[in-house]
Amino acid sequence: MKALKDQEYDAIVVGTGPGGATVAKELAQGNRSVLMLEWGNNEPVNGTKAQTLRNFGTPGKSVLFTNEMLTMVRGITTGGSSVYYYGTVFYPPVEMLKRYNIRIEDEIEEVNNELPIAPLSDRIMGPMAKRIMNSARELGYDWQRAPKFMYQDNCRPECEKCGYGCPHGAKWTARHFVEQARKNGARLINGAKVTTVLTENGKAQGVMFRQGHATHRAFAKQVVLAAGGIGSPLILRASGYPTAGRDLFYDPLIAVMGTVSDIKGGREIPMASCVHMEDEGYVMSDMTLPPTVYGVLTAQAGRINQLLNHPKTLTIMVKAKDSLGGHLSKSGGVRKLLSDSDKQKLTRGYKRARQILRNAGAGNIFRSHFLAAHPGGTVKINELVNSNLETEIENLFVCDCSVIPEAWGLPPTFTLLCLGKRLAKHMNKSS
Repeated sequence: MKALKDQEYDAIVVGTGPGGATVAKELAQGNRSVLMLEWGNNEPVNGTKAQTLRNFGTPGKSVLFTNEMLTMVRGITTGGSSVYYYGTVFYPPVEMLKRYNIRIEDEIEEVNNELPIAPLSDRIMGPMAKRIMNSARELGYDWQRAPKFMYQDNCRPECEKCGYGCPHGAKWTARHFVEQARKNGARLINGAKVTTVLTENGKAQGVMFRQGHATHRAFAKQVVLAAGGIGSPLILRASGYPTAGRDLFYDPLIAVMGTVSDIKGGREIPMASCVHMEDEGYVMSDMTLPPTVYGVLTAQAGRINQLLNHPKTLTIMVKAKDSLGGHLSKSGGVRKLLSDSDKQKLTRGYKRARQILRNAGAGNIFRSHFLAAHPGGTVKINELVNSNLETEIENLFVCDCSVIPEAWGLPPTFTLLCLGKRLAKHMNKSS
């Protein structure tokens, strides 16, 4: 076992998704010495299918299956899943967080001022998204263009690269914050899989991690776990928290697809517009799929006859707010069943999506199998961390989707950016 030769850091941040990257960037800007440890690689994003498979499509690592065989994917690379997300902005659940003594109004304003947030312009909103939006509005839905984390001047119409990692610099990802942290002196080590937190007298002292075939130790005054809704609870379990990883959410979803005869596209920015059916517990959005993903979902649904129809297929995603439940296995397997109420939400959403597609002129309508996204709630606020995101181990914090105390069924990026900023302020005060 080897200790890093460097002197002790002010902070170690485990994971470089939106939460961890934000904490690292904010601390480094405050002249704190920061070590970032990332399990994945730091290859430049090239938008290829081969790279996507390595970082986002490896079974057992980035692709997981629940005990009901719901497919769940996560990005294992610098920037985490944000490298492969669709950059859609959903604002934080402010009222819910207030119930846990967390106020983030200031941080919301900071993120709004710092990042490129705006709905897509007509220049880059694709014809499929427009067709779906117009159809939904005709039927009375409050279907609106969604704000995006995007530098739209760099965006290219008829491009399918969002889901493969944008090589054009159009999509903001957590890699932007990682690079800002590095410019301010932070160190990034890739291929580093953290296994446990080192403690002494009830205080965090550093972490142990594997890199290649070697085991290393790194030391810091403060440690932040931001390895995601599955990674962070596993590290906590190995560090003396056996209850981490229980009662989780995973945002179940389906894709509803139908073909039209007067559009030949299939290459556009997904989730350009949406409606949040809050009272019914789900969100619907357009979601033009990359050809490879479309092929997989179509084959899984047994619609082999539709495999060649990707360029003329309209797709609506229905994503539900699921019930808390289940647990993570010892190895990080997701052991959680969809409740009857979860299935009913998706069924109601499917019926509405089917109606919208029909009104848009689509036929041959079918739906995918259940999928899952954004696992969280595994290290909940008020259970395993307090309102400052600190565990009972002093100077050990958690900042990722695992701390979200309730399911709310929406993408968490904006919320994690705000929590990361808030945590960095607290760490600077308490250091």
